[in-house]
Amino acid sequence: MGKIYCIMGKSASGKDSLYQAILNARPELKTYVMYTTRPLREHETDGVSYHFCDQAAIDAFAAAGKLIESRTYQTVYGPWTYATVDDGQIDLSAGDYLMPGTLESCRKLRAYFGQEALVPVYIEVEDGERLIRAVRREMEEPAPRYTEVCRRFIADTEDFSEEKLKEAGIVKRYQNDDFGTCLQEILADIR
Repeated sequence: MGKIYCIMGKSASGKDSLYQAILNARPELKTYVMYTTRPLREHETDGVSYHFCDQAAIDAFAAAGKLIESRTYQTVYGPWTYATVDDGQIDLSAGDYLMPGTLESCRKLRAYFGQEALVPVYIEVEDGERLIRAVRREMEEPAPRYTEVCRRFIADTEDFSEEKLKEAGIVKRYQNDDFGTCLQEILADIR
């Protein structure tokens, strides 16, 4: 039976870069493409970055009993929903998966697929460094959304509180102060 390695952390902790580096180092890992109602960004491709859809599609998955988990963020641009759907992409008899997620999605994936199937990979970075990274990254966007960066930064304090980390069963933390070292530590734990 395969495992789902759920990589998560606060915004600008390096999750996306580590996700790509892990996949490059372990091409046998399978991936899952989430669903979202947020707008497609310039560098994204539908069906690759996310399945971009409207709320009616998410509601239809829920009505059909195929919604594993979803979360809606009240952004400065309106509500954005992200969802994991049982659409046939995940088959644990076929191998291991690497998925980005949140504490809540990790908990719901664990409940859906079983305790033994879910392995949390929690990435940490000092808050000041994260904020600098987030602003630099946003500066590269054609239309920077600084207010959304601030909203996410503040929301992360609650979303990743020590209480919630404990409730989600996060025992090991990977410090992303040095990318190469962090990557090697994660790869050593993904078997």
